[in-house]
Amino acid sequence: MELNLRGRTALVTGASKGIGLASAECLAAEGVNVILVSRTQTDLDAARQKIMSRRNVNVQVHAYDLSDSRNIDKLVAEHPGIDIVVNNAGAIPAGDLQQVTEERWRQAWDLKVFGYINMCRRFYAEMKSRERGVIINILGMAGEKMDRTYIAGSTGNAALMAFTKALGGSAGDDGLRVVGINPGAIATDRLITIMQARAKDRLGDENKWRELMQPLPMGRAGTAEEIGMMVAFLASDVSAYTTGTIITIDGGAANRGPMF
Repeated sequence: MELNLRGRTALVTGASKGIGLASAECLAAEGVNVILVSRTQTDLDAARQKIMSRRNVNVQVHAYDLSDSRNIDKLVAEHPGIDIVVNNAGAIPAGDLQQVTEERWRQAWDLKVFGYINMCRRFYAEMKSRERGVIINILGMAGEKMDRTYIAGSTGNAALMAFTKALGGSAGDDGLRVVGINPGAIATDRLITIMQARAKDRLGDENKWRELMQPLPMGRAGTAEEIGMMVAFLASDVSAYTTGTIITIDGGAANRGPMF
């Protein structure tokens, strides 16, 4: 399928690894110039080199902490005319209500929840002035399948789901689209590290972490590339009538029993 994305420019946050990097790679494969944003310069430099070694596109990087809205203002000023924004920065800690302190909860939400909101506020206004643009928010399945042991994440993702639907529902009036993706368990470095720790605790061997993935749908976690391909599709004009909705990619897990 030809997505007709060549020559456009996308800004991807949390882009130095995992789903963010996979999204940037899939967009670059379609000829999209990409701007990678995360907090760690060395990781960004490695990601830039990886993409440029494979694709003939322009790749720029910015080591910005997006929990500080002043850095978002800088991005908009430095990169007017962005066609696609992929919000992916932020990891909310696990734990129940008593385990996640107020300070840690606020820190996580400043980056993911308010970071997404501020990115949308600033880039939506810029895109509206041109009547062209797509914003894709990477959220998380916990926003629709609530989990008391991940209460900060479930609540934050649910809030961002509502935000994405509310903003995207009327975005077409401004010539824009806003959509979300809810990934399930995705085999990123972060998830593998978590599963290795569980395997060491439960099975006495961290190398047996794949055995703990068997209860997942299809007996595996999803891949970051599977999310990245959906990002590219949603960003394209092939998906021009899609806005104000959330796409869940979890192998059906949201409609099954406990995974682990």
